[in-house]
Amino acid sequence: MTALRDEIVALVRAEGPIPVARYMELALGHPRLGYYTTRDPLGRAGDFTTAPEISQMFGELIGLWLAQVWADMGSPPRVLLAEAGPGRGTLMADALRAAKALPAFRQAVELHLVEISLVLREAQARTLAASGVTPTWHAAMDTLPTDAPLLLIANEFLDALPIRQFQAGDGRWFERLVGERDGALVFGLGAEAEAAITLPASDGDVLEVSPAAIAVVRAIARRLAGQGGAALFVDYGHARSGFGDTLQAMRAHAFADPLESPGEADLTAHVDFAALARAARAEGAAVHGPVTQGVFLTALGLEARAARLTASAPAKAETIASQRDRLIDVEATGMGRLFKVLALAAADAPEPPGFR
Repeated sequence: MTALRDEIVALVRAEGPIPVARYMELALGHPRLGYYTTRDPLGRAGDFTTAPEISQMFGELIGLWLAQVWADMGSPPRVLLAEAGPGRGTLMADALRAAKALPAFRQAVELHLVEISLVLREAQARTLAASGVTPTWHAAMDTLPTDAPLLLIANEFLDALPIRQFQAGDGRWFERLVGERDGALVFGLGAEAEAAITLPASDGDVLEVSPAAIAVVRAIARRLAGQGGAALFVDYGHARSGFGDTLQAMRAHAFADPLESPGEADLTAHVDFAALARAARAEGAAVHGPVTQGVFLTALGLEARAARLTASAPAKAETIASQRDRLIDVEATGMGRLFKVLALAAADAPEPPGFR
């Protein structure tokens, strides 16, 4: 039982069942009671742990990736470095520290962070205080400047964007909705079939689409085509489009019922990288990948970085090895295989590192 759940129940009683996308928007982004607007969800005391929180190596390698892409662009004197969903700012702090290896890049950077949570903005300010780079915050990506090349990082950002779900039955597709029964939130199906969806499917198949993620990628692709630069998306998901219900909730590092405690649990869905790639190409951007996170980090030199850290801190050798292995774990549900990496760039840009 949560205050937001009561609000959603009242909304459904007044207006009828709502799409899954609307439910996710409320659960995650409600201005007073939403999950991301009220807390720091990361770490042991939170609900989940991201790659930058596992090891500094993740952010450091991305920092070197950014510096190399900037150099391959011809080293422009000013570049917009942006991160969508920066968490506590850990990834960016590690990236900027590693980028000191190329001082001209650090001098060219103008830092922008896309974050809706005031709680996390405060954490990001503390984390980045020692970096020497002062960020500008944005509530949405459409307010990022357009007068310089853009380098964008988005780690575990797309998975939290709202999805619509459709379920097949009797040769037709019906939208999955969130309704109410005896005070509890429940899933159901819309009464009218979705005539625009003509994919053949078996009864019970679930189709997920994320208009929000597609819109973000299309907008970034248009920016890159017009102002130059590159974008790197890292998230869990599938390289090929298909069917399946991937909506999930995480609370205290364990799976939870997505409808039980809106506003108190993280809601995500697997990213359809094939759909994103198609959207980016349609806007004129070059698409690289997706490749698995394990392949990407290994190509960037994760093994060598782990070896250097171990040499400088032999007492931490076991911890460093464990962190390295967790980042590139290729088991079916391991980060190295489940997480994919997709890069977008201007059509005439060189192929970025990690995809060659």
